[in-house]
Amino acid sequence: MNMKKTNNFEKFEKKKSNAAVKEQFRQEKRKWKKEKEVAIEKRKIEKRAAKDITKAPKRNIPTVAKPASEQMPLNKYVAHAGVCARRDAAQLVKEGHVKVNGELITEPGFKVTAKDEVRVKDKKVSLVKDLVYILVNKPKNYITTTEDPQGRKTVLDLIKKATNERVFPIGRLDRNTSGVLLLTNDGDLSQQLTHPSNQVKKIYSVVLDKPLTKDHFEQILRGITLDDGPAHVDVMAYTDPKDKTMIGVELHGGRNRIVRRLFEHFGYDVKTLDRVVFAGLTKKNLQRGHWRHLTDKELRELKFFGKGK
Repeated sequence: MNMKKTNNFEKFEKKKSNAAVKEQFRQEKRKWKKEKEVAIEKRKIEKRAAKDITKAPKRNIPTVAKPASEQMPLNKYVAHAGVCARRDAAQLVKEGHVKVNGELITEPGFKVTAKDEVRVKDKKVSLVKDLVYILVNKPKNYITTTEDPQGRKTVLDLIKKATNERVFPIGRLDRNTSGVLLLTNDGDLSQQLTHPSNQVKKIYSVVLDKPLTKDHFEQILRGITLDDGPAHVDVMAYTDPKDKTMIGVELHGGRNRIVRRLFEHFGYDVKTLDRVVFAGLTKKNLQRGHWRHLTDKELRELKFFGKGK
């Protein structure tokens, strides 16, 4: 059953619904390729210049360790400690869960250094030295939080043997949504990939409880208004011409449960929702419930796209 859905959705990715969409994607691909080549050449020049000054060190995964005297906002410190993403860290501070040198701080911009003792929910945290990037093919019935008071299974249960570092998921997938999920302790990358201005692409495979009508299909493409404002998709297509319940959706938004709400607005029930692409990362050759570390190439490309190129 799953194999059928995967193959059908691959057709959607390769064959868009009309010539205009195809041409748009070709232009976008050429643009990204050119910008990527420019960025790579720039890095090569910078590396050559660095070698003229001093012997180049061995290439390692970049770190976020900071000099002890360097100041940074408290929410950034908490994010770089691998607790959560920076915006979530700001919320933790505002809610009174963070202490600095024994004093409760509720201002996310409060300046701290590596010499300060920072505690989050009474647990001491410190800046991480080794950055970790883990790709997970999330199954249903797992929640994307680092802990759950109700004792439900979290995505961290899937990667217990992956790392000793504290990592957190970038973005959220609700409990009943499966697919591509990235976990890391890189606060800067998390900020890049979740910031709305960077327009990070996501593609979903959707199965509805009944066929999607042509009228509703066209309305969703044109854009509709939900409780929290206007909503639209970038590309949408039937992934199986013979089965109008199977839909492929591409979008750049990050609002809560946006894909489900688009179809629920017209009275459809989303039976299955699977994210097949996130920021260029796919779950190819990664079984449901399994994980792997990102390759160096994936990491380079991820940080390139994460800057909104």
